[in-house]
Amino acid sequence: MNINKDLTLNFIFSLIFISNISFSQQINDEVKDILISTFGKNSTIKFTKYEIEKNAATKIEKQVKQKFFDSSVYYYQIINNDKINGYALLDNVYGKSLPITFLVLFDNAGNIISSQIVKYREQYGGSVKNPQWNEQFIGKNYSSSFEVGKEINSISGATISVNSVTKGIQKLTLLIKEIIENGE
Repeated sequence: MNINKDLTLNFIFSLIFISNISFSQQINDEVKDILISTFGKNSTIKFTKYEIEKNAATKIEKQVKQKFFDSSVYYYQIINNDKINGYALLDNVYGKSLPITFLVLFDNAGNIISSQIVKYREQYGGSVKNPQWNEQFIGKNYSSSFEVGKEINSISGATISVNSVTKGIQKLTLLIKEIIENGE
């Protein structure tokens, strides 16, 4: 009886592991497509898992009033003709109860080129995936105001998602500033 239980648990864990691999690959493919469509097919994309320094994380979290989802984010440098053409950061924030995976693309000065929801997992509030809603972040940077209801439009039925994603994007503008200033 214990052998069957162990086999069942191993099978379930294997399925979870396999589904996470394919899920991660799906997100990687979507991010790559977004980066290529924005920066061009001739771009070289350098990718790394960027560990956020504790002091920087604390400072940013205090300013934005939202914790980072993890101690790292996915960091992309987009290179054309041996020069950095832009940056991208992939991160998560919590919606009501599940993570929302989002990507923010930046120019060399840390201004937002675009933001996109890569994976939305909640039943409600999915309006934050709307490209028109995301367009309002274009041109914003670390010194911009991200006040929902003033500079950022609220969405009826998506209050939690709007606030979470907005704060997440603001955090990444502050983080990319740190990254660029440190020459990383």
